[in-house]
Amino acid sequence: MPRFAHNGDIRIAFEDLGGAGGDPLLLVMGLGTTRFWWPAGLVAEFVRRGFHVVAYDQRDAGQSTHLPDRREGAPFRALLRRTAPAYSAEDLTDDAVAVLDALGWQRAHLFGHSLGGLVAQRTAIRHPERVLTLATSSAVPSDARGLKVLRYLRLGRLPRFAMLHHPDTPQGNLDLALAVARLLVAPGRQVGAEDVRDFVDREAAHHVTGFRDARAQSRQVGAKWHGGPLADVTAPTLVLHGDQDPLLRVAAARAIAAAVPGARLSVMPGVGHLLLGDVWTAYADRLRDLADRVDEQHAAGPALG
Repeated sequence: MPRFAHNGDIRIAFEDLGGAGGDPLLLVMGLGTTRFWWPAGLVAEFVRRGFHVVAYDQRDAGQSTHLPDRREGAPFRALLRRTAPAYSAEDLTDDAVAVLDALGWQRAHLFGHSLGGLVAQRTAIRHPERVLTLATSSAVPSDARGLKVLRYLRLGRLPRFAMLHHPDTPQGNLDLALAVARLLVAPGRQVGAEDVRDFVDREAAHHVTGFRDARAQSRQVGAKWHGGPLADVTAPTLVLHGDQDPLLRVAAARAIAAAVPGARLSVMPGVGHLLLGDVWTAYADRLRDLADRVDEQHAAGPALG
């Protein structure tokens, strides 16, 4: 069952996924998705490696607060607008900290995927005292804004997302998730209903669906950042990226790693944008290695969950 944190009037749904007593790990998922898109198998790998895992729905997703509809336009257009359509990127980082507060975690390891990776970077910049380590996966660098983001996107893939239309029925939701997954896997990689059914079923059980609200996606992606650069990140940092990511170029990961002092870059061969089972062990191992870099005094104490 979800619990709820509050950032002002915004309610953020989060869920304890197991590993109580372990090192605190907060997961941040990407654009238009819910916390249920974190694969249960990957979460299990994190728990086996001694993490206490919590995931949350960003605002405008899942069971968190959805903002009133406005004329934001398509997500791609919102990315390029100079003004934020509804809220700032700082608000998104404060949502993550609200979850930490609700959990009683003074600090946590932070792992963000896709847009979640961007939010994680900015959380580490804005709230350095709350972040033990930072790990990003398939994310654009925070330092890139507006038109500069385009250099990292594979633009030919974006119109195909806008063409996805499936009925809001159990079968339609499964078909939509499968269509999205097929756009995110490495070229030539096969993906079937069995790869998405688990999180589709979990969404259905909680009466939510990812990837259906384009206006909400526009608000998320259009949130503008007014904070510092990646050079301000002080947490030990790991940058993960698949070399076959069909949505974001590897150059995005290289830019993050180059900008964050002491960051480690891990380019995963044959991996796309979707976190399929063949990467779970490797990703969990790398996050465990990253966490082990933290000084013992930072890893100890009751505030770590």
